Amino acid sequence: MGSFRLLRAYEPADGGYRILVDRLWPRGLSKERAAIDDWAKDVAPSPQLRVAFSHKAERFTEFSDHYRQELEVGSAAEGAERLLEIAREEVDVVLVYGARDTVHNHAVVLIDFLAGAQQES
Repeated sequence: MGSFRLLRAYEPADGGYRILVDRLWPRGLSKERAAIDDWAKDVAPSPQLRVAFSHKAERFTEFSDHYRQELEVGSAAEGAERLLEIAREEVDVVLVYGARDTVHNHAVVLIDFLAGAQQES
C-alpha cells in the first residue's frame, strides 16, 4: 500500500502523486509551478466549516471534530475513499494544501483520518 504525506503548495514538488486537497486554488500559484496531478475539492472542509474555523489555532480542536464528521459522510467520505484507493495502488500520495500554518490546518486532520482508515483495512 502506498503512503500519504503532506506538502505546502508553495514548496517545490518532490515526487509522488500530488493531489490538491483545498477547495480553493492556492493564491498566487501558477498551475505549472504547483505541478498538481489531481484536485480533490470534495475532500476539503465545507465552505461553512472553513469560514467558521478561519484558520484560528484556538478553534482547531472544534474544527477537527467537525471536519472528521464531514469525512465520515457524503461527498467528503467519497473523496477520502478515492484517496485511499489511489494509495492502495502502491502510489505515494502527496496531499498538497495552501495554508500557512503547517500545524493547524485541514490537511493535518485529513492525513490522520486517512492513516486511521488505512490501519482499519
